[in-house]
Amino acid sequence: MTAGGLQALEDELRQLKFVERQEVIKAIEVAREHGDLSENAEYHAAREKQSFIEGRVMELEGIISYADVIDPKALSGDVVRFGATVELADEDTDEESTFQIVGTHEANVEDGKLSVTSPTARALIGKSLGDSVEVTTPGGSKSYEIIQVDYK
Repeated sequence: MTAGGLQALEDELRQLKFVERQEVIKAIEVAREHGDLSENAEYHAAREKQSFIEGRVMELEGIISYADVIDPKALSGDVVRFGATVELADEDTDEESTFQIVGTHEANVEDGKLSVTSPTARALIGKSLGDSVEVTTPGGSKSYEIIQVDYK
């Protein structure tokens, strides 16, 4: 993953451990004061949220502990690899789009971050500037030309 992706996961982990965990503990205490726990919807909702938080904390700690951070700025060249920011031109419509190839846990298409395991990224890896790439997705086949490869 990239350093930015690792930082985002670490931020989420801190938020869960030091803010949300404390809030849910207080919510459980307040719900317990309402009496009979078997019919207390607030108590059950708070316990469910606590379970979600603890599960996510464990998941994030595992991801972070095994993270292999790659700095795209240390890379260069015209060959598409992990961390590259790639500008593509749709060969049918000439519409241009830009994506950075990142790890699975930091992918977000709306932010232009494409998972390394996505069909588009898999088709791009190893290709060079000027190459034409055929991408097969569940929505059909598309052809793109790589018009820029940057490592920023």
